[in-house]
Amino acid sequence: MRSRVWLRLLVVVVLGLLAIQIAFAPVRLVRFTPEWRGFNLQINLGLDLRGGSYLVLEGQDTPQRRATPEDVDAAMRVIANRIDQLGLVEPNLQRQGSRRIIVELPGIQDPERAIALIGKTALLEFVDTGATSLPKGARWTADGKRVELPPPAQPVTLNKKVILTGADLQDAQASFDQDTGEPIVNFQFKGSGAKTFEDFTAANVGRHLTIALDNEVISSPVIRDRIPGGRGQISGGFRDLSEARDLAVLLRGGALPIPVEVIERRSVGPTLGRDSLDRSLRAGAVAAAMVFVFMILLYRMPGLLADLALVIYALLLMAALVVLGATLTLPGIAGFILSVGMAIDANILIFERIKEELRAGKSIGSAIGSGWARAWSAILDSNVTTLIGGLVLFALGTGPVKGFAVTLALGVLISMFTAIIVTRVFVDSSTGALRSKQVGFGV
Repeated sequence: MRSRVWLRLLVVVVLGLLAIQIAFAPVRLVRFTPEWRGFNLQINLGLDLRGGSYLVLEGQDTPQRRATPEDVDAAMRVIANRIDQLGLVEPNLQRQGSRRIIVELPGIQDPERAIALIGKTALLEFVDTGATSLPKGARWTADGKRVELPPPAQPVTLNKKVILTGADLQDAQASFDQDTGEPIVNFQFKGSGAKTFEDFTAANVGRHLTIALDNEVISSPVIRDRIPGGRGQISGGFRDLSEARDLAVLLRGGALPIPVEVIERRSVGPTLGRDSLDRSLRAGAVAAAMVFVFMILLYRMPGLLADLALVIYALLLMAALVVLGATLTLPGIAGFILSVGMAIDANILIFERIKEELRAGKSIGSAIGSGWARAWSAILDSNVTTLIGGLVLFALGTGPVKGFAVTLALGVLISMFTAIIVTRVFVDSSTGALRSKQVGFGV
């Protein structure tokens, strides 16, 4: 029995050390940013604490359709999908009037790259150009009847015969060509698109299938053979793998339903900055210290054990934020500080139950078992109600509100683990000292 207790204690200690490695990386197994003070703090910082890019996009009319508010809403969904594909966190997207979209991207200090990633229409077209090979950079005119070639070549008349579009794609991933080592984008068509692609390549061996993005030619390969399964690749012209990845992101995110024009672009510094971060962290440290002192004064040695469990809780929460790629905003820091007080609440409920059992004359071992069992239902009810509130905030909120909700919800889940499991492991491993020294639970 005793060996099982020590085994659990070892697991908890290893878990704490692993959380330290993930959250702060004192052993540089991998390279992360940003750094904070003497620690390599791995958590992403939001726009209010780190800065980023600020863009204002405006939907544009085309000869075929007029940009409606519904089109702008659809464009917002595509842009949000592209941002998700990039792994960017805590972006802020909002409508301004009937045609404008405001996009704030934390961590991206180069507005031009932000525009390249989210502002392109990204209409991918597979065009039958027959015996004509078009150079990279050639562009079809808006009416699709003429191709403008790079200077000094003169424009040529060539109707655009679209076979498939990006809407027919199932997936697109960047990789390296195994033979040449150059970056490429592998794509896969879905459903009927795969069959259309296979039939077209079978019927047009020796002819050109030109790939164009937003009317600009990416490549114009020769069809060497029938291509089964709807699989193909885009190659040639990528400077590096990151450029191929950006194209894959655009293709996976889908094309914008209407073209958008960037009417404002700028880099923004942190709206709150380092001073706010330092003050918030200082407030969290003071709050945690007060909780530590309170628990020791009220419950003596068990209170100290609960404080150790609270340290494990804080480490696990920071590690979870890193693993999930969450972004820490100032409201998120507030949620973290709030969750520290909530995390200790479960231990207080358990310890009060144990005190009742001890006053009733039970032994320390029996009182601990009964106290944990009796407090469980109250802990579960209180945490579930808080978790529901956090999920509603996440579902309905935007930007920093989501950051607060994520921190709060993770805090609730992890606090239940540390209160029920970690604190119990610490108390069980110290039962002998509690029994011999009579230093238990303030009774």
